[in-house]
Amino acid sequence: MAAAELLSDEGYRADGRRPAELRKVRARMGVFEQADGSAYIEQGNTKALAVVYGPHEMRGSRSKALPDRALVHCRYSLATFSTGERRRRPPHGDRQSAELALQLQQTFEAAILTHLYPRSQIDIYVQILQADGGNYCAGVNAATLAVMDAGIPMRDYVCASTAGLAEDTPLADLSSPEEAAGGPRLVLALLPATGQMALLQLSARLHQERLEAALEAAGQACRALHAVLDRVVRQRLREVTAALGD
Repeated sequence: MAAAELLSDEGYRADGRRPAELRKVRARMGVFEQADGSAYIEQGNTKALAVVYGPHEMRGSRSKALPDRALVHCRYSLATFSTGERRRRPPHGDRQSAELALQLQQTFEAAILTHLYPRSQIDIYVQILQADGGNYCAGVNAATLAVMDAGIPMRDYVCASTAGLAEDTPLADLSSPEEAAGGPRLVLALLPATGQMALLQLSARLHQERLEAALEAAGQACRALHAVLDRVVRQRLREVTAALGD
């Protein structure tokens, strides 16, 4: 799909969305009782699961413990059945998964109040169950809900979204066919209350004006996702409060 074909003459994308419109988001928290926190999210056809354990004592070598804060340990994986591509994956993930796990760690180190838990560890596991664009961003959003479900204090929500360009028109929350079109792709993880960027990635060079347009589209998408995630957290709080009342 060429960049010029990403938008119809009427201004609609291939899946019927307007340029700034998000895919439908569904999410829930507390999907695994055995974990300290867990969450599941669907963004369009992209589905992600996140599980959190901790804070707990350091596992393995205690020499890795940080005296002034918690160590955030992350693992990111793509389920073998998540795409139509059937290829064998290494048992512990490939290089891309390792890089995304590191990005996930850096993203949440910027948000979690790690100084409250010195010499401890927080584990965040993210698995993409179905990949259809914005996979890493869905993983971040699921992890945000899982961390909150675990009761771990954060500076703010972490909301993530992609953005691209159809010629000069910015597109928010790219689907898999839009990502495959080969145009520039921006990935943003934002702390909405302060506007702090926890992660910013760009797949190609852009003129400053086009970059600002794509960044604004991603930022607006993150703020829209924040409203959705906040509703999910409030619903979970009502459920937990009602259960304690019983």
